Amino acid sequence: MKRLAGCLTLAATTLALVPVGLGFETVAAQPPQPAASPPDKNPTAVGYGGAVSSVDPYATQIGLEVLRKGGNATDAAVATAAALGVTEAYSAGIGGGGFFVHYNARTGRVQTIDGRETAPAAMEHDAFIDPATGAPYRFTPELVTSGVSVGVPGTPATWEWALDRWGSMSLGKVLRPAEKLARQGFVVDQTFRQQTLDNKVRFDAFTSTRELFLPGGDAPQVGATFRNPDLADTYDLIADRGVDAFYGGRLAREIVATVQNPPKTDTTTLPVPPGSLTTRDLAQYDVVDRAPTKVSYRGLDVYGMAPPSSGGSTVGESLNILERFDLAAMDEVDVLHHYLEAGSLAFADRGRYLGDPDFVDVPLRDLLADRFAAERACLIDPVTAATKPVAAGDVTAYDGECGEAPAAGERDLDTENISTTNLTVADRWGNVVEYTLTIEQTGGSGIVVPGRGFLLNNELTDFSTVYNPADPNRIEPLKRPRSSMAPTIVLKDGKPFLALGSPGGSTIITTVLQMLVNRLELGMTLPEAIAAPRTSPRNTARVTSEPEFMTLYDALLRPRGHDLVPAGDQFTSASEIGAATAIEFGPHGQLIAVAEPRRRGGGAAMVVCAVDLRRCR
Repeated sequence: MKRLAGCLTLAATTLALVPVGLGFETVAAQPPQPAASPPDKNPTAVGYGGAVSSVDPYATQIGLEVLRKGGNATDAAVATAAALGVTEAYSAGIGGGGFFVHYNARTGRVQTIDGRETAPAAMEHDAFIDPATGAPYRFTPELVTSGVSVGVPGTPATWEWALDRWGSMSLGKVLRPAEKLARQGFVVDQTFRQQTLDNKVRFDAFTSTRELFLPGGDAPQVGATFRNPDLADTYDLIADRGVDAFYGGRLAREIVATVQNPPKTDTTTLPVPPGSLTTRDLAQYDVVDRAPTKVSYRGLDVYGMAPPSSGGSTVGESLNILERFDLAAMDEVDVLHHYLEAGSLAFADRGRYLGDPDFVDVPLRDLLADRFAAERACLIDPVTAATKPVAAGDVTAYDGECGEAPAAGERDLDTENISTTNLTVADRWGNVVEYTLTIEQTGGSGIVVPGRGFLLNNELTDFSTVYNPADPNRIEPLKRPRSSMAPTIVLKDGKPFLALGSPGGSTIITTVLQMLVNRLELGMTLPEAIAAPRTSPRNTARVTSEPEFMTLYDALLRPRGHDLVPAGDQFTSASEIGAATAIEFGPHGQLIAVAEPRRRGGGAAMVVCAVDLRRCR
């Protein structure tokens, strides 16, 4: 019988394997039942024995069930991520990539996996130039809605490698709950409907995407059940055959065909430039083990993601600069002034030096050196903001002493989108995962692989649009575009103290940094630090800020030279910055798991036990 993608599946009454819990049982196939009501969205949970925080209650619950069934943090993180590929399909999924940060309680080490997408081997330097005009494609909606923007996905390989290194369950086992969720469906909320409507023109450009996400020509209604049986089948395929079934064979050929010849509708007016991805690109993809970034901040060790992410280095450099000041002796407005200035200085250096270290010489040690930070800190006036953009520092000549300020800099043109998703997991043994994953634009490239139920990324738009040989983020074949993802783990005396991260494009960096400043310098609790209104210093003349932040601080910061403007990106009218998750580790094994209370519809945090673990057994 015909499958109505995105709506319902008419099932024959035959015997079928259906997921039950984390396993399978053979039962008579039945017509899909109404989706279970979503779990409660509690933004804060305090307890013991393990915790999960994500933007979505279905995903958080699935991760928690893995922990309750004996899985560890890595098992739960992959299961949560797979569930987010169902319910947060416009932000993440197997068509994208990300960065995975892991703390191993047995060894005390923080290690990371770079699962960033790569450019195809045949990627041209002028790939983002319209051959008809000789000018760059308009970034939106033309360039982001294309095959040429699709990088080789890294998420499936990340899941497999993380489980091989640190997991206790197989990939097949941890994928089963998400497969079941995709098949049974979830209840549509306002965020899902609005994101679909925001992308209606793009989604309507492709037959496969329109069929899945715009059944009947409209976005799914709030309260309706949204099912994705094609994605369930794809998860089933990977669960049974491993990620080789994604990077090779029929599915790989279908991905390549979709990129090289996007399934355009007859009515779209978008140009949809095709890409150059090949089956060889997919077959040769591999994740990379990267040493994490590390800085010491007031006795804490702060670990982050190294290049090609700029998150760890820019957060780390900002903290190094701030450490030069006695923030504890300042009032709140003075602290915020220093946060804004330090963030802008670090962003100047990000634009000048950061790229894929396999292609450009990234002076990471210099950028994170205390002497370099001391010299950059000299440029912060205690009262007045510097004129933006400020210039990058010189990593070839610094001595930590104050000297003449460099000339004004150039703005780093940033094309990263505000989408993406983040999750935080801890288990009963003390292992921790901080994982940020994405398909870039909200809705990625807009292209669903026909019959497979997942969107392809548009991650290559994170490269600079116009090729410049001196630009560390220039387009190169097989290169990974610069990212701002900043999954962060903070240790105190060698043990976890905080784990946190956020989506938000380049505002990820400032969101993580501001949460750290809120928690460590302004005396906020973790829930307060996440809920507090945000501003995003990125070395621009005007500082993107949430309306609530402007209400509280505009009159106090504007006289100092900070020109605050309301947040709102080029794709939606969203006025929010970030959608963070975090866990704080208290005494005697206590966990404080926190998600956003309202941003992006609010997140969900859950703990294994609300009381002492010994009383839960």
